[in-house]
Amino acid sequence: MNKRLSLLIAAALLASPVGVAQASEPGLVRTDAGPVRGTVLADRQVYQGIPYAAPPVGELRWRSPQPVAPWTTPRDATRPGPVCAQSAGAGSPSSNEDCLYLNVTTPSTHGRRPVMVYLHGGGNSYLSGDGFNPRRLVVQGDVVVVTINYRLGFFGFFGHPDLPESGAYGIEDQQAALRWVQRNAAAFGGDPRNVTVFGESGGAFDVCAHVTSPKSRGLFQKAIAQSGGCSTKWGANGVIHDKPAGAPWITKDAAAADAVAISAQLGCSDVACLRALPPTAFTAIDRGATPVVTGNSVLPVHPVDALKSGRFNRVPVIWGNTRDEGRLTSATVPEPFDYQALLVQGFGQEKAAKIAAEYPEGESARLAYGSVLTDGVWACNQLSDDRLLSRYTPTYGYEFADRTAPVGWFKDLFSESFPGGAAHSFDLAYFFDIPMFDLNPAQQQLASTMIRDWTTFARTGKPGWARGTVQEYSLERVGPINGLTRHNCSFWNSIG
Repeated sequence: MNKRLSLLIAAALLASPVGVAQASEPGLVRTDAGPVRGTVLADRQVYQGIPYAAPPVGELRWRSPQPVAPWTTPRDATRPGPVCAQSAGAGSPSSNEDCLYLNVTTPSTHGRRPVMVYLHGGGNSYLSGDGFNPRRLVVQGDVVVVTINYRLGFFGFFGHPDLPESGAYGIEDQQAALRWVQRNAAAFGGDPRNVTVFGESGGAFDVCAHVTSPKSRGLFQKAIAQSGGCSTKWGANGVIHDKPAGAPWITKDAAAADAVAISAQLGCSDVACLRALPPTAFTAIDRGATPVVTGNSVLPVHPVDALKSGRFNRVPVIWGNTRDEGRLTSATVPEPFDYQALLVQGFGQEKAAKIAAEYPEGESARLAYGSVLTDGVWACNQLSDDRLLSRYTPTYGYEFADRTAPVGWFKDLFSESFPGGAAHSFDLAYFFDIPMFDLNPAQQQLASTMIRDWTTFARTGKPGWARGTVQEYSLERVGPINGLTRHNCSFWNSIG
């Protein structure tokens, strides 16, 4: 290469709007909207609070995400953006609608590493992306991890009849973030052609939404759903005690009727009135998990119907759950604990009798109820997804089964007589640094194995075990199991 050509290439690179400033100043990266200055650490770089869409406030409340206003002066990216507006249900109340920000953690700003985009849990009603520190995924797995905030509750999933195509704004936010990744991943050392979307609980429901949404096509190449999928559904008290029966999805007509009722409750007869209300008018109403509206351009059909027909985004998937999902819900039921009444409320009189015979109270009604919810709400529905997905795309099942997992924030809910086991969300500490969830050396080794498999999948589309099988992760063993047998799915299929 002659000297003149080298100079021309260098000049072109310096003129590029994306990702070159870091070569001259550590921690400074140019995104397509403007430069950001993050935190440089010994083993990684962290960029927080990067806006990926305009603040959805005022007239932009209940509109699709709009482009962010560009900036020229380096933006401080050393702190996360605001938590999206939500009730106090998960202990992180917020009334801030200006919340469409994301965080990028990268081992360096060079190379083309796989990108993993994490969708946080909380039933599309609670929490935020900054609560999940991906240090170990990034450093051990040598991947770029993006965590995001997106609109929640009424702000993200309000399906009003006077708002055409409404009810999936939170999913649209996530799609906007995925498009941001396509435009900017290379600036942070990531490969925009090798993106894995992954999420847990409510975030796993959203992974299902992206796998089945035509508007998400091409925005990712692999998907991981942890503890939640397309087929998940629950009876009364089944996910959050004292909350009604539900599912991750709601039809357009049902959502419209609900929106009209809420509007009347708030004293409004039109959308203009609703937009004028303060966010606290909505965050004061806590209804538990928020379903995503189907029958619009984001989700034209119910996700299960999309899987059955094969009309979905056929990317390799990891789809699985924890061994004792339902213990977290069972732990929150107050005394006196009436097992029979809970079964009737959740499943109806006829099914309750059959379930009680199959899952007798024994010495612990709480443990029995936890098993009922684990199998009947979570595991068998997740395995149903596995069956549907595997007909069309490489599908890998898994089960997190460390029954000694730290209980962290939930220590007051469990005891020696009612241990947490491998309850819902307890696997997250094996991927992320989360305060109060400290792993012992054996658990750290298990976490290392899981991180290896998750990031290998992100890199290659193959996690290291046979497709169509369920891989168990416990301290005793890592290997295949029969999930259908373990979770008594033949019984659950027999009672419908």
